[in-house]
Amino acid sequence: MKTLRDVKIGESTVIKKLHGEGGVKKRIMDMGLTKGTSVTVRKVAPLGDPVEITVRGYELSIRKADAETVEVE
Repeated sequence: MKTLRDVKIGESTVIKKLHGEGGVKKRIMDMGLTKGTSVTVRKVAPLGDPVEITVRGYELSIRKADAETVEVE
C-alpha cells in the first residue's frame, strides 16, 4: 500500500482511500483530501514532518502521521 507519505517531492498522485478513524478521518476530509482528488507533493520538512501538498488549487501542510493514513495510487 502506497501512502501520501511515500510520494516524492514534485510528484502528483490521486487519492485512492482514506484510512484512520473518527475525528482524524473527518479532519482530513474537511481539508479537501477525498477519494479521487489529485494531490501534488511540494515540500517535505528536513525531518519529514510536515509535508506540504497542493490540493484543489491551494497549499496545505499535513503531519507525517496524517499523510500515512492517505492511500494513493
